[in-house]
Amino acid sequence: MSKAAGESCRYQKFRKGCSVYRTANMPLECGLWTCRWLVNDDAADLSRPDRSHYVIDVMPDFISLRDNATGELTNILVVQIWVDPHHREAHRDPALRRWLHRRAEQGIAALIRINSREAIALFAPPFNADDGWHEMGGILEHRSHSFGEVLQALAEAANYNKHGKEDAA
Repeated sequence: MSKAAGESCRYQKFRKGCSVYRTANMPLECGLWTCRWLVNDDAADLSRPDRSHYVIDVMPDFISLRDNATGELTNILVVQIWVDPHHREAHRDPALRRWLHRRAEQGIAALIRINSREAIALFAPPFNADDGWHEMGGILEHRSHSFGEVLQALAEAANYNKHGKEDAA
């Protein structure tokens, strides 16, 4: 299909969803990819992606934050949420915020993806002493990671609890 990130899918039908879902015409990449809404693991209260204007990726990722005082990098596990660029505020959906709050209680932040380079790191109240939502937006500094680097970073991120301290394994 060769659809670019952030580009509308030609098979999407307004208020109908996908016109080729589970048919012979469905592109291979669509058959290999799924969203959390379809998997429905704790996502039942979220609206369909074509109505909410965001898709929650099932594949985890991580972001690296540098401590300005020490220079130390900390990897934080994130869930990626791809937002329709024409609805950039879709990540403010109250149902999504409740879902993200539950992830934050597990030490997982959110990466709100606008396109392949622009994103917002979103930290729910369990990450913050002031009990507020914090957003860090900008252009992604992206480089390709080897499979081993990704596995190592995800393992490190999973070992950090919501207070930034390493859990005892």
